Amino acid sequence: MLSEVTAVRYATPLREGGSMPGLIEADDRRLYVLKWVGAAQGRKALVAEVLAGELGRGLGLPVPELALVDLDPVLARSEPEVQIQDQMRASGGANLGMAFVSGALNFDPLCFDVDVDTAARVLWFDALIGNVDRSWRNPNLLVAAGGLRVIDHGASLIFHHSWARAEAWRRKPYDASDHALRRAAGHLSKVDAELAVLAEAALPAAVAAVPDVWLVDEPGFDGPDAVRAAYTAQLTARLAGPRDWLPEVAG
Repeated sequence: MLSEVTAVRYATPLREGGSMPGLIEADDRRLYVLKWVGAAQGRKALVAEVLAGELGRGLGLPVPELALVDLDPVLARSEPEVQIQDQMRASGGANLGMAFVSGALNFDPLCFDVDVDTAARVLWFDALIGNVDRSWRNPNLLVAAGGLRVIDHGASLIFHHSWARAEAWRRKPYDASDHALRRAAGHLSKVDAELAVLAEAALPAAVAAVPDVWLVDEPGFDGPDAVRAAYTAQLTARLAGPRDWLPEVAG
């Protein structure tokens, strides 16, 4: 389960991405990049962040620690920009925090090398969750002390935006043509069997980590547990094989 903390200080907006996350200090004296529940992308982006992020951590990928952050909208008073104030005021209660990676640089495939095994594991993971937001234009990868960090998965698991058609997603091929780590596609067969076993083992805990508050009132479902069961069925079926959704792009 995610750790639970309370925001005590709003530091600054990061002014990156559509949700314009903010940097906050929590009562555990740590800094977190906060993804707002009141942002335009809505709570499903946070569900995807948690489920995919925890699944990635279960695969051994360097996903920064995630936390459930309770926000008092009164902190919006320290933000001068009206648009961000409004977003903060709409985000009272549970939000998603990602541990801040100090000194990190944005990954550029032309400037930084990633070993082929790590690259293949990230690419395999993105193919599993259908992550459409790891392009060379916007890699959502950080380079810091200790190596690569894998971040921002709110644009994955897009099937949950239309549950009536979700089953078709299970076999949908993953397009890696502009993936930041596409050169590792030829190495996927070497990590596939291992990662499939790890993903199956990590899936229950990843699904359980999604808080009830982001799953209630989902149309067509009788409560949060039923929604969790649907996520589990989707990803279990995708893992079951044949995993012909894996990309074959080379170079």
